[in-house]
Amino acid sequence: MPKSLSKKELRKRANALKLVLADNDGVLTDTGVYYSDRGEELKRFSIRDGMGVERLRNAGIETAIITGELSGSVQKRAEKLKMPYLYLGVKDKRAKLDDILRETGLTTAQLAYIGDDYNDLDIIAEIKKAGLTACPNDAMPLVQKAVHYKAKANGGYGAFRDFAEWILAHRDAKLSPRSSR
Repeated sequence: MPKSLSKKELRKRANALKLVLADNDGVLTDTGVYYSDRGEELKRFSIRDGMGVERLRNAGIETAIITGELSGSVQKRAEKLKMPYLYLGVKDKRAKLDDILRETGLTTAQLAYIGDDYNDLDIIAEIKKAGLTACPNDAMPLVQKAVHYKAKANGGYGAFRDFAEWILAHRDAKLSPRSSR
């Protein structure tokens, strides 16, 4: 079961956010990898997650992908979503966190993270101390127990969007965008 925060603490942390980091495979994708007959690798991304990126940006929160993969499709997706940061080929995400903090000038209290597998546990543990953490509905059981929020959607099917909306719902009204619908 995800770890609960008081409403006051949750609001404080949501209001402090400046950057949401997301794992790619299993969060922004459905964990499937598709290959063409020429060996081209394809990954499936959710358009709803892209709208989550835009809604966060409109609220003053940037987004980034951090993944162990070296994938052209991930790079193209980050470019399409106008993400200011992309971290490819990162095998130790916790160790990379120190570089991210230096590069962005942020603290862990200004970060959120969504991941789904065991290689995300160390960075989740660090960010969870002062920031916010989440996982998709179909994340590995240990990850589900380690985070603040478990999305209702599976990875690749709107889990990132669900987390984005959860964050926005817990920010002060003046910090969250009004729906344009």
